[in-house]
Amino acid sequence: MTALEFDLPVFTTRPDTLMGVTYVVVAPEHPLVVKITTPDERKTVEKYIKRTSEKSDLDRTGEEGEKTGVFTGAYVRHPFTDEKIPVWIADYVLPNYGTGAVMGVPAHDTRDFSFAHKYDCQIKFVIAPPAGVPFDDTRAYIEPGVMVNSGSGTGFLQKTQNKR
Repeated sequence: MTALEFDLPVFTTRPDTLMGVTYVVVAPEHPLVVKITTPDERKTVEKYIKRTSEKSDLDRTGEEGEKTGVFTGAYVRHPFTDEKIPVWIADYVLPNYGTGAVMGVPAHDTRDFSFAHKYDCQIKFVIAPPAGVPFDDTRAYIEPGVMVNSGSGTGFLQKTQNKR
């Protein structure tokens, strides 16, 4: 069986964290979900979509409440590192926000951090505190800092602060 090839444009408000992507999340309603879900994951995904359809948008995206998701069995290739990145569906992504797909950067987004811990997704820090500021890898780092592990961007000052 050949690998399934597909384009999956993702939305981000933080291009400075692109090298920290460790998973991609699509909305359960995304049209690609049916196409990319592997046979082994099909029943789990179908049940999850049904459960999610019963939630309001506010319940799905609010800061309160547990974020849930399931693995589709599919992977995409990171455009800069060529790493295999798992594709999940999750209730906190809405089909009408951006492209209905977001890059998961758990090291620099509190919602992604919680999701990654719950589902044992990799966490890769690409922004570190400025010199002299203690670093705490037990939570998402959302403050301005210095880019690390970012290829040619390593060492650059990063001034954007994440809102979450």
